[in-house]
Amino acid sequence: MVQNMFRTGFLVRASHTLLTWVITLILFLHNTDLRKCEERGELLLPVVFFLLVMLSVLLYFAVSLMDPGFVLTDTVKGSNEEMESMIPQSSTPRLRRCGYCLLQQPMRAKHCQTCKRCVRRFDHHCPWIENCVGERNHRWFIVYLLVQLLALLWALHIALSGISPSVSWEPWFRANGFLLAALAVVGVFSLVVVLLLGCHLYLVSVNCTTWEFMSRHRISYLKNCGDDEQNPFDRGLVCNLWDFFCACRTVVWEQTYDRNTPNSV
Repeated sequence: MVQNMFRTGFLVRASHTLLTWVITLILFLHNTDLRKCEERGELLLPVVFFLLVMLSVLLYFAVSLMDPGFVLTDTVKGSNEEMESMIPQSSTPRLRRCGYCLLQQPMRAKHCQTCKRCVRRFDHHCPWIENCVGERNHRWFIVYLLVQLLALLWALHIALSGISPSVSWEPWFRANGFLLAALAVVGVFSLVVVLLLGCHLYLVSVNCTTWEFMSRHRISYLKNCGDDEQNPFDRGLVCNLWDFFCACRTVVWEQTYDRNTPNSV
């Protein structure tokens, strides 16, 4: 039963949610700016902060429980030929069958050993959300990181505002112990989120995934692109960002482009 709870991600999600609300409670109960606003009857900032934390939790569960783009069936035969024709014949990779789930993998898909499924436009398996980040939830993962970073930075400011001075170390530590613990946790999470967000925004700007960036030399459709580290999916900064963040249209992530010509291959 315990193994099943770990496998389904219940403990990870429960721990994240519990930690979030414990820290939020500490910030509201101590003599921070939030508490001072409540005492003065100014409820705007406390309500906005609470709603921001609530939004971050909702986005966390949305990304965590969302289908990242699992490959459910074999791709249509006609589309396989079309997909292979997108790359010059000298370097056309063969679409292969997954050795684990025996489904034909579209280009940019990868089998996740943790989820035991193939994921379209696989980026990585995130232990924080206990889910893969792929074609369907990568955009929302970035949005979640942005909201989470705003909440964490605001929480840092609030925690610092509640640190009270004292004449000696022992009473100071006793009075501020919980706030210092919250400050340490929020600080570590802030650093992690900043690094994650920065890396992902860079990869999005060049239309590359974490898996492709880290394993380029082992991926058939990338290792033969030349020694200049050329990315065949890169359309340029503006087009890449537009394709990624625009949810109003469907993007064919497998389509490749030749920088030497103005049109896609």
